[in-house]
Amino acid sequence: MPEKSPVLLESGTNELEIIEFLLGDQRFAINVMKVREIVTPLPITKIPHSHPYMEGIIELRGEVLPVVDLAKALCFPASAHPEHDKFIVAEFNKQKIVFRVHNVTRIYRISWTQIEKPSQMHQGLEGQVIGIVKLEGRMLLLLDFEKIMADVNPNLGVNVQQVKKLGKRERSQKRIIVAEDSPLLRKLLHDTLSEASYGRVEFFENGAEALRYLQSVVADGKDIAEEVQLVITDIEMPQMDGHHFTKRIREDERLKKLPVIIFSSLITEGLRHKGMKVGATAQVSKPEIGELIEMMDSYVL
Repeated sequence: MPEKSPVLLESGTNELEIIEFLLGDQRFAINVMKVREIVTPLPITKIPHSHPYMEGIIELRGEVLPVVDLAKALCFPASAHPEHDKFIVAEFNKQKIVFRVHNVTRIYRISWTQIEKPSQMHQGLEGQVIGIVKLEGRMLLLLDFEKIMADVNPNLGVNVQQVKKLGKRERSQKRIIVAEDSPLLRKLLHDTLSEASYGRVEFFENGAEALRYLQSVVADGKDIAEEVQLVITDIEMPQMDGHHFTKRIREDERLKKLPVIIFSSLITEGLRHKGMKVGATAQVSKPEIGELIEMMDSYVL
């Protein structure tokens, strides 16, 4: 397994690379775009009264980083051989975090269309798994790392207090389309955008569903600018990711004038160029909801 995992994919291809890792004999996956490096375990300093999932902190090349025991977070048994464990150093939501896993195996390149969303039949998965990947006769669970970190520290999630700081606002009748696969984030965005006086917001579970809706509007001969004033999209979504969704909007003569804001935990300086390449109007890192609303105001009001 390489120490660093370079992102080799072109923007907007609807592909991703995932790293397969193990907890016991269960296979999980993380998007390569979240991973900075993979290292062998380092000495951990315990933190008193910390969250049960938190093992403590480590120092890595001068940075102090928190360590989350992923087995504990998912209610799996502890490693039988902790000295053979691996540390996945991840970055998202403008944070660097280390996840302890039992082993790291390989990298796969797949399409978002190969990822199935957990259904209500998969009890217990809905909150922590964003997708199920079928590969070579096995199933990998693509984890919702933002949800896991929000469980550890709720302050890392979308915070309605940021909206209240914007002060009293006039009710907007502008129509907003949002593509977001996480039920938790859809609820939080609904509540915060409503607090920000955006009352006409329609949610779709992924880019494919949102694109079909937009295409149906113009297929009926309607002017998209009169029907929809702004699109907000996540990046990581089963079936069609936000980069490919944005690219498809820009390639459609009937839709390309729509402003598109990418709102994702993957907006970092190293990855911002991907959104620019597919034609995003703006990009905002989760969970900066206040910044998102100010950006919405500038393009909609």
